Amino acid sequence: MSDQANAANANALQQKYRQFLDLLPLTVALAGLPPSEHRLFSEEQIEARGITVKAAFRVARNVAKDCLGGS
Repeated sequence: MSDQANAANANALQQKYRQFLDLLPLTVALAGLPPSEHRLFSEEQIEARGITVKAAFRVARNVAKDCLGGS
């Protein structure tokens, strides 16, 4: 892979990461998960919370697109 392609991939990844961080407050609100309050979760509980956050992020991303006129 060329340096230019690597730079393009790095820029795309950085843009996706920035989008994730920008949508994180909305994602957390949509997920509706209670804070852990210093409680340890089992592996299954962590996986379930991760699935919930992934689904909430998809919705947050769609809401943002709709609010921005589909861009």
